[in-house]
Amino acid sequence: MAMLDTNEHTSSYFAATANWQTDYPRLLGEHRCDVAIVGAGFTGVSTALYLTERGYDVALIEANRVGWGASGRNGGQLIDGFVNVDKIEKRFGADAADIAYQVGVECRDIVLQRIEKYSISCDLKFGFLDLALFEKDMDYFRSEIERKQEKNYPHKMELVAKEDMHSVIGSDIYIGGLINHGNGHLHPLNLCIGEARAAEQSGARIFEESPVTRIHHGDNPRVETKNGVVHAKKVVLAGNAYLGKTEPKLYGSVIPAGSYIIATEPLTPEVANELLPQDMATCDQRVGLDYFRLSADRRLLFGGLCNYSGRDPRDITATLRPKMLKVFPQLESTTIDYEWGGNIAISINRIPQLGRIKNNTYYAQGYSGHGVAPTHIAGRILADVIAGDSERFDVFERVRHVKLPGGKWFANPALALGMLYFRLKKEILE
Repeated sequence: MAMLDTNEHTSSYFAATANWQTDYPRLLGEHRCDVAIVGAGFTGVSTALYLTERGYDVALIEANRVGWGASGRNGGQLIDGFVNVDKIEKRFGADAADIAYQVGVECRDIVLQRIEKYSISCDLKFGFLDLALFEKDMDYFRSEIERKQEKNYPHKMELVAKEDMHSVIGSDIYIGGLINHGNGHLHPLNLCIGEARAAEQSGARIFEESPVTRIHHGDNPRVETKNGVVHAKKVVLAGNAYLGKTEPKLYGSVIPAGSYIIATEPLTPEVANELLPQDMATCDQRVGLDYFRLSADRRLLFGGLCNYSGRDPRDITATLRPKMLKVFPQLESTTIDYEWGGNIAISINRIPQLGRIKNNTYYAQGYSGHGVAPTHIAGRILADVIAGDSERFDVFERVRHVKLPGGKWFANPALALGMLYFRLKKEILE
């Protein structure tokens, strides 16, 4: 089934169960502010909220609706960690690695603080289960526990042996698992909408259905749309996979990749308890992984099929349902009520990109499918550097990122071939 994106949300389970439909005005005429933010997903909204809490005058400009892109379409898995700390240590030393590690721990805490502070209703549940298909996955889990124990990781983690797997999942295809009791899952669109309302109440001006047509940098930056302009002292670019050619200097820095989810009809309490007895979010360890969890009304949300080709599948359900049944054959007669997808932004080295353009324009992007928590710490880091504290921003600005030429017409096929190579390599080794 072809997906047609409009200014309104995609036909997802999350859009159908949103707490309210945002209806912020279009940007018309001239406006002035301290900081103009382009993109009202998690990165933009988080940055706006931090800045308004500090007294900055902020304008948040969204081409469609708040949370319209990946922030409102993702699987809602709340996972800490920002980057592979070993990569940072090898390139920049132990001090930078420590900053990167602390950023990874803090990003999850920010989300919880926001939910509590602003009383955001978003179906938060704790418990995350990594699933092992091969013995090497279990080896990785053991090393991960040791590594985090060395750093005094604050959350309880425990291995699950094969003979105990039915206590956490009603499937026979996994040989073990790793539970993180500090991570979990939530309703991502309701979180994003709730944070946007908090930013508005703190003084942010939010504009929807206002695609940015041009960004002027320099001493007096401004952001233009078809019907309006915002003059600002500083600009933040938070469009991520949907920024496109809006900022030519970033075009090709991240690769838009499709990710897709199906949602079943509501399951009976008995069936839901059989599938996921502890109501945890889950994922396996493959490059093209499956991830799934229960919604608040007991639907199975099953995602995966990360598509690097730049083309959407003709029928999401027909493609994902066999994968779901491989994990849970007991759902053979279950109806699929929702199917949807959208783009995530892939950074070639899998490190989120934070940087600046001509001093007064900052950006954050490229979370590579792990953005719910990291986007929130990115917002804090961007707010910090705008306020004059650049310590953490400087660490990530120093990271060199590959920029592929030719936009998606070259980069997406190249990435698709690269991912196919790694998948085949893994299968041969296993």
